[in-house]
Amino acid sequence: MQLTLKVWRQAGPDAPGRLETHAVEANEHMSFLEMLDVLNEGLIATGGEPIAFDHDCREGICGMCSLMINGQAHGPRAATTTCQLHMREFQDGDTIVVEPFRARAFPVVRDLVVDRSAFDRIIAVGGYITAPTGSAPDGNAIPVPKDSADLAMDAAACIGCGACVAACPNASAMLFTSAKVAHLARLPQGQAERWRRVRAMVEQMDEEGFGGCTNFGECETACPKEISLENIALLNRDHLRATLIDRSGDSSHAGVM
Repeated sequence: MQLTLKVWRQAGPDAPGRLETHAVEANEHMSFLEMLDVLNEGLIATGGEPIAFDHDCREGICGMCSLMINGQAHGPRAATTTCQLHMREFQDGDTIVVEPFRARAFPVVRDLVVDRSAFDRIIAVGGYITAPTGSAPDGNAIPVPKDSADLAMDAAACIGCGACVAACPNASAMLFTSAKVAHLARLPQGQAERWRRVRAMVEQMDEEGFGGCTNFGECETACPKEISLENIALLNRDHLRATLIDRSGDSSHAGVM
């Protein structure tokens, strides 16, 4: 299949960017990233500068492949990362526009690569639990209700790709942050830091320059792991309660789920 690619090229975060047009031949069995590999091989063979793009596992679990494809985060197929998107989703002769995720908190490093270390800093301020030193405890030592375990695992499926931010008109990181908060808030092991965690992670999210959530819902639609908006509702409830506890100085209910 013959395709026309309009690819964003940008030398650095402060350099002007532009769309560059390339013709590429692909087959329907290639993944989108394999198609970009073919394009880069052609550019290198002719003395051109290869296009920089993020990737790692190519199995849909690392969250690195952050591309806007025809205006959609990760492309046209729902619940699919860019590396798992195959060229059979496109037609011979199609023109495909490939851009980086765009958000103030995700500055462009080069071409299609953006700096998503803001997510790392949000995790660093609260995405952990208190655990005693020594050998690992027995996996069944603390009983966890099945419903809580299932919801926690659903939230833990977030791979931190940033599609929610890229799809949101406000460039909000609420779905990502709420997934990390809700994952631990639903487990007994996460109760010790529950109220401090939600305050710290929301404060860091705001400090990074992400926009506010106004419940458009594009984040859930764009998420390749289908993280639910219900996690945002939990985050909002926990943040309100944490703020009230902080103001009153009452931590007597900190362990209530």
